[in-house]
Amino acid sequence: MSSIWDTKADAVQKGDKLRNVSPLHDKTKVDENGFTHYVFSKNLFNNPWYIIPDNDLGLFKDFLDGGSRAYPSDGSIPCDVVAGEARRIINRIVEISNEPSNIYYKDACVTLKDGKFELVRGTLKLYLGKYTTRDWRRKRFTDDIDFWSFQIHLLDHVLREMGWIKNKESGEWEKSIGWINPDTGETRYEALCAANNLNQLLDFGAGSYLEGTKLREIFNKKLKRGHDVDLSDIINVALYNDGSIGRNKDEWNEVWVSFEAATNTRNTRITSNIISLCRYSLGIADHLERLSIALFNHHEKIFDKKEYPDEALKRICRNSIYWLEYLEKDGPETTRKMIHEFLLEQMDEKPIHVKNLRSFVEKVLRLLNSKYEYLKIVFEVEN
Repeated sequence: MSSIWDTKADAVQKGDKLRNVSPLHDKTKVDENGFTHYVFSKNLFNNPWYIIPDNDLGLFKDFLDGGSRAYPSDGSIPCDVVAGEARRIINRIVEISNEPSNIYYKDACVTLKDGKFELVRGTLKLYLGKYTTRDWRRKRFTDDIDFWSFQIHLLDHVLREMGWIKNKESGEWEKSIGWINPDTGETRYEALCAANNLNQLLDFGAGSYLEGTKLREIFNKKLKRGHDVDLSDIINVALYNDGSIGRNKDEWNEVWVSFEAATNTRNTRITSNIISLCRYSLGIADHLERLSIALFNHHEKIFDKKEYPDEALKRICRNSIYWLEYLEKDGPETTRKMIHEFLLEQMDEKPIHVKNLRSFVEKVLRLLNSKYEYLKIVFEVEN
């Protein structure tokens, strides 16, 4: 097996080997045609701060409190906060593109020719491009902004103008960022980094390199690295897109170029990452299916003032600035109705996300297995 895929893979960073990608030995079998079927269990990302309730009511309550599913992250600053900083930088470049007298005018125009969000890649591109659910955008954390601009002097000028300081040792731009923790009301400060990924154009490591800011190019990097945070991001784009409708339809369909390229390598690490991607996708699909049932059974509880008195509404609303403002402006009764409408919306959305994930896994496994047919190997994830 070790010559086909890595049974120990990296969950967080290169070299940790903490993810176990071993098949279920009691379900491994050889069929009548001589194909060996390796069957894997479904899985969920490890979250040491949260245990999924066994009953529907507990699941519903946790969802309402904003804690039903955490997302692996590679930083400590909420993406909401980081996105605000990125928008300010991008908007300044847009302003310069409208100032013919500015010495960076032509550079700004060239930089924006494919659209302003083509300036960023990675997590912030997924955030600003709205490739994922609101839940992911609210709960995902990061510590950096990955830019992609050949107009280096323009980007450096704008960062400097907006209070960023260049670290001479790392070559990255840094800025101290403050925000209010909605759970505690305390103000936190962390260092945010900004880097132009052109520095990695020919040197991402392991013979791979970064190519640009398209979704397929972001997936190409995430599939090759395959940390939990990478797989989680891919899954959260997949559950939100099915390739048939939506503003990101064309880009989502182009993503399959990345999967084709990844499976064609038959690289043991990448194969292991793709198996893990399928295991986590189906584990999350099952969880979301449970959650949709819990929402169906308990959505009316928001109107139960014994269960959720007026003072409890502020706790529920703390995860959204919009909800807090709504509560302060319109009062508890109208807020209950607004939250109830949200619950009904989520109740309708979750089965769609489940369907998208299961369809995604079916397609990925079909592609992966086609590359190993010559070895008479079939990868499966248990029902």
